[in-house]
Amino acid sequence: MVENKTPMIQVKDLYKVYKVGDTKVYALNGVDFTIYKGEFCAIVGPSGSGKSTLLNMMAGLEKPSKGEIVIAGNHIEKLSENQLVAFRRKHVGFIFQSYNLIKTLNAVENVALPLSFRGVPKKIRNEKAKKYIKLVGLEKQMNHMANEMSGGQQQRVGIARALAVDPKIIFADEPTGNLDSKTTKEVLSLMQKIVKEQNQTLVMVTHDNYIARFADRQFHIVDGKIFKIEEQHHEETKGDMEDVQS
Repeated sequence: MVENKTPMIQVKDLYKVYKVGDTKVYALNGVDFTIYKGEFCAIVGPSGSGKSTLLNMMAGLEKPSKGEIVIAGNHIEKLSENQLVAFRRKHVGFIFQSYNLIKTLNAVENVALPLSFRGVPKKIRNEKAKKYIKLVGLEKQMNHMANEMSGGQQQRVGIARALAVDPKIIFADEPTGNLDSKTTKEVLSLMQKIVKEQNQTLVMVTHDNYIARFADRQFHIVDGKIFKIEEQHHEETKGDMEDVQS
């Protein structure tokens, strides 16, 4: 667990209610938790449990019906649409299941792309992109186009791209959903390593309990409520992580 407990995400009494005809459907039904800086957390639950809704709320993509979401001291439920766009651009990195790389760009260009939206000069953004591509172990693939890379390599580029914006938080939505089991283990071990070494805060959504076990803590959600929070101790995975790095 995290030594100096600095809250990064605080979710307080969160509700999301949809109206279907005359019926109220509670996608989130009173959710409370805190995620700390430098923590890798998984929100785990079956399809329809509310986990994606919860991720969207924390990322400022959906507004809650009621409740508070405080991220790095900002009450994001009170922000306007334009303020949310600026907040995400400045503080949030995303890792997607489908990688979302641009096929006609090489690895460096894909990682540098979010920095170009911020007006970072080309030389600086490319240097930064190269630094993170090395960090995720793809030094030899820097000039490869996205469609010349395996799924695992594309997801590593996706992780490098999320890191390049210096986010306070990285959100990962089923990040290994398109990968085989060996590559899944490599990518999750890489995510563990980055959280530890870069003191990153990473929140992953998954339906898979095995994948969730790579996180420091798992928030189990069913029917819009968190019914259990589990903590993992990862000392035993260090050997696996060294294998991945080598």
